[in-house]
Amino acid sequence: MRLHQSSKQCPTSSGLKRRNYTKRNNMNVGPGNPSGGGGRSRRRRGRRPSNRAGHSGGRDRQQLSGIYTAPMDHNYRSALSGDKGPRGRGGRPGFAPSYAPAEPDPLPPNEDANSRIFAFVDDLFFQAKIQETARKLNVKVEFVKNEKDMLERIKQNGEEKPSLVIFDMNNTNAKPLTLIPKLKSKLKKTSIIGFLSHVQGDLKQKAHEVGCDMVLPRSAFSQNLPQLLRRHGAPED
Repeated sequence: MRLHQSSKQCPTSSGLKRRNYTKRNNMNVGPGNPSGGGGRSRRRRGRRPSNRAGHSGGRDRQQLSGIYTAPMDHNYRSALSGDKGPRGRGGRPGFAPSYAPAEPDPLPPNEDANSRIFAFVDDLFFQAKIQETARKLNVKVEFVKNEKDMLERIKQNGEEKPSLVIFDMNNTNAKPLTLIPKLKSKLKKTSIIGFLSHVQGDLKQKAHEVGCDMVLPRSAFSQNLPQLLRRHGAPED
């Protein structure tokens, strides 16, 4: 009976070795120690195992899986922060700086002035945008449907030639590609500007061929609309 109690009080040599090994193992845990949770043989969470078949790059993995990720363009940072870049040209060469032009000052109000701007626009969104911009600048813009309608308005204005004619190149009722060369032959000093979708490259080329002085995407036309109306709406000196 005494021998049995003494065996419980005194741990065996194997038990002491197991405790000492566990203690040393816990003390060596860390990224700088070869054993434990920070060792090289342990797989870290979130890291992919290296490809040992001869391919060892992220680009190779993308090509093998059929997925290509383009490098991110950070040019938007310079546009937002106003950084002009190392060359002081507003970012990458060949790209115009992105900034909103300043709003021009309105013209002195003159209700007796004739309209010097005509627009072949039937899109309700752009009609409202042109009307609102013209109202802020005290500029008169008349919307017309066809050539006959425009010539009658010109007669009512005392044969004064318009300074600007705006065409929605997708206005099928006005037939811009047919009407532009006719107006260009009669109104030689009048500027003709058209706007269209940015994906209509063929239509843009045809508009230039028939005599359109400037063809803009819808976004660029909206952005430059105040400057266009202010410049062409002012009376000649």
